[in-house]
Amino acid sequence: MDHLFETRFSELLVTYGEKIALAIICLIVGKIVINLIIGAVGRVKYFNNVDQTAKGYINSFLKIGLWVVLLIIVIQILGVPMASVITVLASAGLAIGLALQGALSNIAGGVMLMIFRPFSVGDYVQASGVEGTVRDITLFYTTLISPDNKRITIPNSQVMNTTVTNLSSEKLRRVDLDFSVAKDETPEKIQSLMLEAIAKTNKVLQDPAPFARLTGGNDKGMNFQARAWCKSSDYWDVYFDLTQNITEAMGENDVKAPAARVIQA
Repeated sequence: MDHLFETRFSELLVTYGEKIALAIICLIVGKIVINLIIGAVGRVKYFNNVDQTAKGYINSFLKIGLWVVLLIIVIQILGVPMASVITVLASAGLAIGLALQGALSNIAGGVMLMIFRPFSVGDYVQASGVEGTVRDITLFYTTLISPDNKRITIPNSQVMNTTVTNLSSEKLRRVDLDFSVAKDETPEKIQSLMLEAIAKTNKVLQDPAPFARLTGGNDKGMNFQARAWCKSSDYWDVYFDLTQNITEAMGENDVKAPAARVIQA
């Protein structure tokens, strides 16, 4: 019995061992070739003229396509008839279709992102409840880097089916800041202090003109809003500098805060 098993095992090893070894070698060499092709494409002069957004998507599409070709070659080396593979795929078509539904939606979403271009690599966007700088757009996913350096991966289909706010697409942005002061302060005084602080803040543009006005209030205090325009790239510098400058100006001029609300026991 043991001799029969050893004989049968030897026959199988002779019959399929060579094919398996050749398939493994092909897989390893194919992986190296794919990396070389991707690298070579990246060095092509014409490809360098393509913008970063499309470049990442094309790289992703090309890489997946090459891997599909490699896997088909490996299957043929193993001696598996393609007709049998297609038959199996057709038999399991419904299950595979359901399994790939999300993947196909992501591919379609990626194509739509390339066509309509709601954002590009390097833009700062808000989408699907998260925000960050666009790192790349691949065949299936869009990757953002959050302000605290977290990597956020969003399926392309989800990006296309949600509201996207591109905070970098326009050259200028407006900084809006709200402040509250005591009820007995003079509105003209507060408005003047805010406008002076805005004028002293670096990177604030004078056209469009800055804005500072009373916007509301209650029995405890008044609400004011300051608005200042700046270049999109300077937004956060202006935001923090303006917050500090207006706060310091009010402190230096003894502007009182709204009265604390008394809670009855």
